[in-house]
Amino acid sequence: MDIFLSGLALLLLSPLLVPIAIALKCTGEHYVFYYQERIGYKNKKFKMIKFATMLLNSPNLPGGLHTTRKDPRLLPLGGFLRKTKINELPQLINILKGDMSIVGPRPLVDKTFDPYPEEVKRVIYNVRPGLTGAGSIVFRDEEEILSKSGMPVEECYAKVIAPHKGALELWYLKNISLATDLKLIFLTAWVIVWPKSRLFLLPLSGSKDEIKSVTAEGAQLGANSSKDVIKSEK
Repeated sequence: MDIFLSGLALLLLSPLLVPIAIALKCTGEHYVFYYQERIGYKNKKFKMIKFATMLLNSPNLPGGLHTTRKDPRLLPLGGFLRKTKINELPQLINILKGDMSIVGPRPLVDKTFDPYPEEVKRVIYNVRPGLTGAGSIVFRDEEEILSKSGMPVEECYAKVIAPHKGALELWYLKNISLATDLKLIFLTAWVIVWPKSRLFLLPLSGSKDEIKSVTAEGAQLGANSSKDVIKSEK
């Protein structure tokens, strides 16, 4: 099903993807795709594909692997592509290759995987990583949280984001089903069109108390301002 849907999506989205590829080739550093080693199924590494949005040498510049909202390393089209999440669409190719699924925990690099709690790291990739997922939806404004927290970027990620994002991925593993996947796909499209919507705070499945205990704190961080992020850490 993933292979069929990703192939269909690439075909339908080609009128959007081809002009973006041409625009990237003609601007910035003149490269279209960015390949990065990520952790995948059963913790095996694979090369994840994105549209290029940052300078090629970005990992070695201040900021490292974390990106903030107005990052000076962004290419001319980078901010737009990242804000709209269009930069993620080439991962449909990864889905075609069998590296990823449409829905699942997001594939991470070692540096962003390491801060996850041990109980999350042990099981998170017992399923294939996804193009979208619970953590991606709730923390869709992760760059803004990192930008406005007032904390060093790596500290904010490790202490504020990783624990809650990890809990969301565990919630997905406990509630994995076709129905859950369809709801997450719908919510992904919804928050791209209406980015300020709080519809994702509604329970997806399971009891109300279960959802509240697993997702509420992370959802609050994803939805609120930087001031609320800092308060939650105190």
